Amino acid sequence: MKKLKIQDYILIGIYTAIYFLVVCIAMILLQFTIPGYSSIFIPALTALFAGIVYLLVVNRIPRFGAITIMGSVMGIFFLISGHFPLSFLPNIICAVLADLLQNKTAISMKLRTSVSYIIFSFGLIGPVLPLWFMKNAYIDSLVARGKDTAYIDGVFAHITTGSFIASFLAIIMFSMVGIMIGQKLYLKHFSKVKGKGHGKNAHQV
Repeated sequence: MKKLKIQDYILIGIYTAIYFLVVCIAMILLQFTIPGYSSIFIPALTALFAGIVYLLVVNRIPRFGAITIMGSVMGIFFLISGHFPLSFLPNIICAVLADLLQNKTAISMKLRTSVSYIIFSFGLIGPVLPLWFMKNAYIDSLVARGKDTAYIDGVFAHITTGSFIASFLAIIMFSMVGIMIGQKLYLKHFSKVKGKGHGKNAHQV
């Protein structure tokens, strides 16, 4: 694998900004449709929309490090934007795992891209994962930020075993659909050999 070059870092920055925009759009849509569950399903809805962004990264920057950087930037954003202190870890861990699978394994390209995207999509679970597994610590962090009891009760109103299972299943299913949509969009609009699964920039899909 070749090392990342300056132009690669520029592209990573562009695609990360687009990915961040997709996250924001997903958040807004969920707040208008299912406000009580919006934070829980942000990772899943983002996965549905962001497949094309992920494919652009793995095809235009087919080197180890690009996926890791994109996920890590999202993790750093969570770290500096007032989320629970450990919220950044899943983004970094999932991004590294996805990067390793995508660029350091020899399984079929289409399968590895699909599975690595599912793994990558789980990174966004970081801000809500502590709601289920670190409730007391999360409450303490909210209190330290000046949140009142009514706000805290609202945050945990839908945190149940059922919502945990639903969110994880939704991430898997929406990631699979999202990467399939992304593959079609990539072949139609971005592949040098449109309509064919061949060529340097088409083999990843």
